[in-house]
Amino acid sequence: MISQFRSQQEVMGFVYGFLGVLVFSLTLPATRVAVSGFDPVFVGLGRAVVAAVLSLILLVVTRQPLPPIRFLPKFCIVVAGVVVGFPLLSAIAMRDAPASYGAVITGLLPLSTALCGVWRAGDRPSLAFWLFASLGSALVMGFALLSGSGSLRLADIALLGAVAAAGLGYAEGAVLSRTFGSWQVICWSLLLSMPVLLPIVWRHIPADFSAISLSAVLSFVYVSVFSMFLGFFAWYRGLSLGGVARVGQVQLLQPFLTILASAIWLGEPLTLTTLLFAAGVIVCVALGRNTRINTTSS
Repeated sequence: MISQFRSQQEVMGFVYGFLGVLVFSLTLPATRVAVSGFDPVFVGLGRAVVAAVLSLILLVVTRQPLPPIRFLPKFCIVVAGVVVGFPLLSAIAMRDAPASYGAVITGLLPLSTALCGVWRAGDRPSLAFWLFASLGSALVMGFALLSGSGSLRLADIALLGAVAAAGLGYAEGAVLSRTFGSWQVICWSLLLSMPVLLPIVWRHIPADFSAISLSAVLSFVYVSVFSMFLGFFAWYRGLSLGGVARVGQVQLLQPFLTILASAIWLGEPLTLTTLLFAAGVIVCVALGRNTRINTTSS
């Protein structure tokens, strides 16, 4: 009976995880369109302000109690990782780099999530885990250097920083969601960030909205409502039900979904180099996630 319950729980974890990844896979293409009309800072941080307003309404309507103050540092980590870090850095990167290019770099997200999950849980990865992690990182750096004419660009650094920030925010959010629930974690994190972000976003607000294309506006709405808000409902729920390590593997689909969306939505070319590097990174991450990891309690 218990094993059946656990099996059903894992299945639902993967279902929720896939829904979250499906939403997130459109984030880079939508961000690239949004920054064609808006300032990257406005796109990166403004979407959190919009989502914070939605969070406030939801928290008030459902009468959610305030989290105990002892959890404040953990919520700050979520804010730094997925509310500020990833959105801002990816918006800066998408100003100069194709979304399909960013998809390869963010192919390291599953590995980043696993590493941060290991760090927060106090686990001890095996030598094989570190071997595949290093190989995957080498592939990403090689792709960045090859595509950047032999040098790292600002977009590369921004994307790598975004990956590190998201991995930390995902792992910490998954831990918090076991106590507060999936959607409550992202809502409280967004609300916590609002007093700091609002003045910054206000300084970067467009002087004339009429000069901005409808596609840029709709793309900003997408990253605000779906990427920054609804997507986390499913993602944190999935991580909480099925575990960070297991459900995190669903992210392996994200680079391919993003590359496909970039080709359809933005008309970006599906180059053989991009596809080969994306496949290589995903293989390394998949092999790394299947290696042995000992917990400190064992």
